[in-house]
Amino acid sequence: MNMKYVDTWDLETIFPGGTNSKELQEKLNEVKADIEEYGELLNSWDLKSVNAFKTILQKQEKISKGLGQSRTFVQMWHDAYMNDEHANVVMGQIINLYSDVQKLYNTFTKKLVNIPDTDWQSLLNDKDLQELNFALNEIRDEGKRLLSEEEEKLIAELNKDGIQAWSQLYDTVVSIMTIPYTDKEGKTTELSVGQAMNRMYADPDPEVRKQIFENWEAAWTKYGPIFADTINHLDGYRITLQKNHDYKDHLEEPLEYNRMSKETLDAMWTAVSNNKQPFVDFLNQKAKVLGMEKLGWQDVDAPVAVGDIKPTRFTYDEACDFVIENFASFGEKLSSFAKHALENRWVEAEDRPNKRPGGYCTSLPEFGESRIFMTFTGSSSDTSTLAHELGHAFHSHVMKDLPTLNRNYAMNVAETASTFAETIIGNATVANAKTKEEKISLLNSKLENATAMFFNIHARFLFENAFYEERAKGIVSEKRLNELMEQAQKEAYVDSLSSYHPHFWCSKLHFFIDSVPFYNFPYTFGFLFSLGIYAEYLKKPEGFEEKYISLLQDTGSMKVEDLAQKHLGVDITKEDFWAAGIQLMMKDVEEFISLTNEVVG
Repeated sequence: MNMKYVDTWDLETIFPGGTNSKELQEKLNEVKADIEEYGELLNSWDLKSVNAFKTILQKQEKISKGLGQSRTFVQMWHDAYMNDEHANVVMGQIINLYSDVQKLYNTFTKKLVNIPDTDWQSLLNDKDLQELNFALNEIRDEGKRLLSEEEEKLIAELNKDGIQAWSQLYDTVVSIMTIPYTDKEGKTTELSVGQAMNRMYADPDPEVRKQIFENWEAAWTKYGPIFADTINHLDGYRITLQKNHDYKDHLEEPLEYNRMSKETLDAMWTAVSNNKQPFVDFLNQKAKVLGMEKLGWQDVDAPVAVGDIKPTRFTYDEACDFVIENFASFGEKLSSFAKHALENRWVEAEDRPNKRPGGYCTSLPEFGESRIFMTFTGSSSDTSTLAHELGHAFHSHVMKDLPTLNRNYAMNVAETASTFAETIIGNATVANAKTKEEKISLLNSKLENATAMFFNIHARFLFENAFYEERAKGIVSEKRLNELMEQAQKEAYVDSLSSYHPHFWCSKLHFFIDSVPFYNFPYTFGFLFSLGIYAEYLKKPEGFEEKYISLLQDTGSMKVEDLAQKHLGVDITKEDFWAAGIQLMMKDVEEFISLTNEVVG
């Protein structure tokens, strides 16, 4: 059978010959020379000269694109062919170049800070630099937080054995942990953490889920003292860094990073807290369908299979056509972009051994193109993943002609286009369900996602906020960490479960990531921001695609409050914008309940 779409990448058009490519080495030598020139430009920089400033910015852009192109290529190659040992060697070269650039970039930032305000204003008034005003002011403001060049160098060195080391220790301990599982024949297998988690949440048998969950909690309890040390030192280290960089409290850094205000964050969580009842109703109804009084922690994401349900299967071609066709119902540009990406082999989707798990979208900055990595097995959730990643790629695509400095969007808006694309496909999938039973199963998946955003991530936020407040005063014991976690879960889930997961603070990787503090709330923000945009689209679909594109184009050069005000005319520091997004999901709850009532009786 002849496939219309090829499900593997075409990597030869980037650098022929894989990680041994002669062209790739030439590119890295060129970048190395550019970095040396960049250093010389910085040394001889006359801070008043607008032309010198522009030359430096151009050189920076060139280095950033060259390094980005090379790094993406090596990463893609390694993910698609995990047995290529040479990939790590080349990646090592690239990381060293990044480190050289970072040191020079600190010098650049320091020099920006030293430009007197009046000279700074006249530089920004130059017609070529006007569109970069937001990004340049942001770099300069962040730069004002930096300590001396020597101190910052020392911090960068200490981070390796400090915050980064605690984060790595976490990964190491998790990699040696195992969770026992005993099957009906009495045979016990030791599962890795990843395997145990998948079975605990997705196994159709409630007894299997319960057994694994009990063994899971026991395993984290056993290692709890190590993780309590780790989280205390990781965040203690971060609190010290924040203090010395002049942050007033633990939320200031993540809010600044996400370009949003405390008012917006509070409005979002208030809207979530005030609209939980329908989703509690969903959890209660799901418990009934599964024949339980109340769901346990391990049952929240359990599959719902009513009757002899046959889930829809897609071939890769069918999935591609389904996405292109349904994107067209929203807008011609989104649809033709997806078609172009799929026809030109931007997607690596083949189901084969030796590929790394997971999925992502990444960019090739020199081509102004994206590439998508995933494994397609034919399920509707794989089709949804394909749409999600194409949404990310579309976001990059509409920004490709902007200056590099205007393309850095933060994590909270990073999920906007992907969630939006997934919403279009999710709605189409539910609408196209062949049977009532299939529709129930699809609605369950959609609502699981919503409960994760409104309950699970809310619990993470409540816990982390409380933990930071106590950690600022001293070490927080493991027992106290469990108490804070359970309190947060009971509040976030409106006490609707029969069991909780007190050691969730140690089983959730996100609390141990060193790069960004408060890694969790941006997910709920992105999910609801995109639903809010979808709610606006439903009010006035005519010509909405253009509005949507211009919103995406501004995601890297505005605070989120200004972004929403400019493109949607809404005030996101007020609860009602967020509530409108949540209310879109309530229709799904009503439909789930009425369809399952007929089945459960």
